[in-house]
Amino acid sequence: MTMYPADPIQPRRPASSPVHDYLNAPHPGVPEGYVVLPRSLVESMPLPWQQAMAQILAEFHQAYGHLNWPEYRVVPSRRERLVNLDEEQLAEVGYLVEIDVDGELVYRERSGRRIDNPEETEVLVSCLDPIPGQFRNANQDTPPRGFPAQQAWK
Repeated sequence: MTMYPADPIQPRRPASSPVHDYLNAPHPGVPEGYVVLPRSLVESMPLPWQQAMAQILAEFHQAYGHLNWPEYRVVPSRRERLVNLDEEQLAEVGYLVEIDVDGELVYRERSGRRIDNPEETEVLVSCLDPIPGQFRNANQDTPPRGFPAQQAWK
């Protein structure tokens, strides 16, 4: 039994839909174009949520499994100003810094284009993942914020 019609879903971008509207608001893990859910958090959700999500994902993959999917690489990142990065981090994000003839630091893109305002220019730089791989609550008796309390049966 499926929650949705058997007809394949036609890819479209409506001006407004519940998912479109929700994803347009700022949320963790929702950069433009993608939704990233840490697997450890998804697997720690209450069982009814996991069952609903598994059903929706199964139907999603059934509808779009025929597409030529690329491999995705998700890299935990944080926003930083160019002036706060070291040379290795600058290279990672495609910038370099040099000292000009006046002794001033000059920030450039790999193409050589000068960055006029590096103090205000923010980029995404990789960082350690702040969400543990095996998500565990500090106090197992207290559900994570936003989760309904589960009654323990003894």
